[in-house]
Amino acid sequence: QGFKDNLHAVFCLAENAVGPRATRPDDIHVLYSGKTVEINNTDAEGRLILADGVAYACKDLGADIILDMATLTGAQGIATGKYHAAVLTNNEEWEKACVKAGRNCGDLVHPLVYCPELHFSEFTSAVADMKNSVAVRFFSFKFLSYIKMCGERATGYGVALLLSLFGGASEDPLLNLVSPLGCNGDSPPEEMERDSKRRRLV
Repeated sequence: QGFKDNLHAVFCLAENAVGPRATRPDDIHVLYSGKTVEINNTDAEGRLILADGVAYACKDLGADIILDMATLTGAQGIATGKYHAAVLTNNEEWEKACVKAGRNCGDLVHPLVYCPELHFSEFTSAVADMKNSVAVRFFSFKFLSYIKMCGERATGYGVALLLSLFGGASEDPLLNLVSPLGCNGDSPPEEMERDSKRRRLV
């Protein structure tokens, strides 16, 4: 799509299956970042490999921007409903950009409250750096959940959102047009209209 910057996709996949090396309650794992985590919920395995993926993107790939798209918990469906993905970020500019990109492309997004000093204490562990789950699970580290499905079929949610969100880094006039982070304005309107008819992204 004419992107000028490097884009890496890191797939953090886990099989939640019983076996001799399965995670057990009270295990302590050393994550790729070097931090330790106490296992108090064996059904919360996805966030463990997600943490490793984020650490890998930071340490090994040297990424400037890390976007985690995950389907980890039903808490998102309660927080932002069936039709809006939840976004949690430490950068207000990117929060606004995600919301605007969602409106531009139809993959709707709504921000969650970012206040780690109030929430992160719930993950405190007496024997490790953190726990992998909490008793009151209203807090969610995620981007999207229920909206990935419509009945029994996958919706493809997120593809248009990514193209819109990062469209400003592309040479594609249509992606520049829908990007919330600025349009280079180099393409004449008739060219963008022609490109829009050729590829219906939004």
